Amino acid sequence: MTAMTTRLTTPDGRLLDMAVSGPEGGTPLVFHHGTPGSVPPFRAVERAAHRHGLRLVTFSRAGYGASTRAPGRAVVDVAADVRTVLDHLGAARCLVAGWSGGGPHALATAARLPDRVAGVLVIAGVAPYGLPDVDFLAGMGEGNIEEFGAALRGEAALRPFLEKEAVQLRDTDAAGLITGMETLLPPVDRAVLTAEFGADMAASFAEALRLSVDGWLDDDLAFTRPWGFSLDEITVPAFVWQGSDDLMVPFAHGRWLAAHVPRAVAHLEQGEGHLSVAVGAIDRMLEELVGTLPDDPAGA
Repeated sequence: MTAMTTRLTTPDGRLLDMAVSGPEGGTPLVFHHGTPGSVPPFRAVERAAHRHGLRLVTFSRAGYGASTRAPGRAVVDVAADVRTVLDHLGAARCLVAGWSGGGPHALATAARLPDRVAGVLVIAGVAPYGLPDVDFLAGMGEGNIEEFGAALRGEAALRPFLEKEAVQLRDTDAAGLITGMETLLPPVDRAVLTAEFGADMAASFAEALRLSVDGWLDDDLAFTRPWGFSLDEITVPAFVWQGSDDLMVPFAHGRWLAAHVPRAVAHLEQGEGHLSVAVGAIDRMLEELVGTLPDDPAGA
């Protein structure tokens, strides 16, 4: 099923690049991509969404691909963009998921759009920075430690670091990703970074960085600052999945989110990595998430 792409105009005049695929009457699953990332869907996620009767909705966050930059954006600002997407679709309710850097954005959407979100799924999501009980960088691979070290020094230090990284990511394949992300990939993740999945990740990176590194930069800066909302605002069912062998977003982040997102159902998976935790469990994740929908999906 081919995704239909659309450019929306937000109330503040920005362009937002989005794509939708799946059954016409299906509840939307708004999927927040990782950092960096963009509108092209991962086909494994797309197929799983369709199997569960959902419309998969993806969009490039501000500054990625064709989506206009919003300098200085906070994590919470994404909720307004999701409202724009849902209004365009005519959808009263949706499900929300976020992978990696998309995790905080999924939580922001659930917190600020409780009237539109039935349930939220966080896959290997980042915890807030500056917590007394979580060392943000501990357990990360060398590449991410360098990246967030630059982010903490501000845009002037971060931009040249990301520009250098982006050169390879704009034109790569699965083998190139394994080489370029060597310090971030435990064996369990390298094993899934093959053929289709690797191609989809490469496509997401290429589109994300096609015009600039602005979206990546603004994501990283937003992660080192207050998110702009409280997790206590989340009132909808929430599910947190995290792998113990994750070198991109360490296990401690998932444990913290599982303990602090209200009433979250935690899946803290031993032996799984940043990629493998989703690849192997996406159907279980979506089955659980779909269970939050009312029996009568009218208006969804």
